[in-house]
Amino acid sequence: MEKRIIFATGNQDKMKEIHMILADLGIPIYSMKEVGIDIDIVEDGTTFEENAVIKAKAISQILPGDIVLADDSGLEIDYLDKAPGIYSARFMGEDTSYDIKNQAFLDKLEGVPDEKRTARFVCAIAAAFPDGTVETVRGTIEGIIGHEIAGEHGFGFDPIFYVPEYGCSTAQMEPDKKNEISHRGNALRAMREIMKRKYVK
Repeated sequence: MEKRIIFATGNQDKMKEIHMILADLGIPIYSMKEVGIDIDIVEDGTTFEENAVIKAKAISQILPGDIVLADDSGLEIDYLDKAPGIYSARFMGEDTSYDIKNQAFLDKLEGVPDEKRTARFVCAIAAAFPDGTVETVRGTIEGIIGHEIAGEHGFGFDPIFYVPEYGCSTAQMEPDKKNEISHRGNALRAMREIMKRKYVK
């Protein structure tokens, strides 16, 4: 049976990033949706890492012969005690548009000066391997919450996440540039090295 990587997501934007960064492994990568898995996984961990492991293990039990990757990512805003954190996707309800969510955070930070608007994107990735081992990595990108919604690229909270050294939001960056510096890009590259070292021959 050929080696496959299954990523526990149905998010096509995320899959585009994953394909770009893991392409050189030479192993076909599929979303769980593409291999016909549609299950509700209860993410009741208290950290990004715990939730990523829960997802990876759940899919690995269904596909024990495959390498299963899962991520849990979110936005931490220091002024709001690191909210929304692990609840980023569920903040204001999963079906609420990010235009509304992003505006809500801008409203919460109305009048707050830049030095107190520090924030980061966090991405934890877990890999469940066919031999039963599980590895986790974490990637982050530091920035501040901007003062307006800006940019057409990216997704989620990208339009309000401003990276001062680049002078723009992550939604204003070209996808290649964003992948170079993003939390998910950093975590995927760290996981790629583990996979190259241990499992990809």
